[in-house]
Amino acid sequence: MDMHNARATGAARLEDPWYDALASGWGEADDMDSGPRRTRPPAAREVYTEVHGSAAFQEVRRRYRRFAFPAAAAFLIWYLAYVVAATTAPDLMARPVVGALNVAMVAGLAQFATTFLLAWAYARHARLRRDRVALELRWVTQEMMRGRGR
Repeated sequence: MDMHNARATGAARLEDPWYDALASGWGEADDMDSGPRRTRPPAAREVYTEVHGSAAFQEVRRRYRRFAFPAAAAFLIWYLAYVVAATTAPDLMARPVVGALNVAMVAGLAQFATTFLLAWAYARHARLRRDRVALELRWVTQEMMRGRGR
């Protein structure tokens, strides 16, 4: 019996690696399940709405945005400046710095260095400014889902 026929008859082969019984019934229509529909508990939506409006959650988002948006903008400007300089000022980019190493090569290598520096700065910022608050918020959320918080 192939999988198409299994779906038509309401049976599924358990040895089928693509069949996931745990994920079945969450979100999309499931042709194989004619029983009652499983849905997320209504408390989850209420907890999410309450946490989303909390001052702690807004603080985590604010701290993230204050770092991520300026850092992304600065990196994008730096990258575009490199591309524009490479296309509009080829004489400048071809100017030798040391031996066969020219300005374009130095700027290209600086792009890699900037990428790693930005990744390090992001991880450091997350560790020092957001992780503790986010972990506490996660703990509070789990307690609320268990019905012990609020």
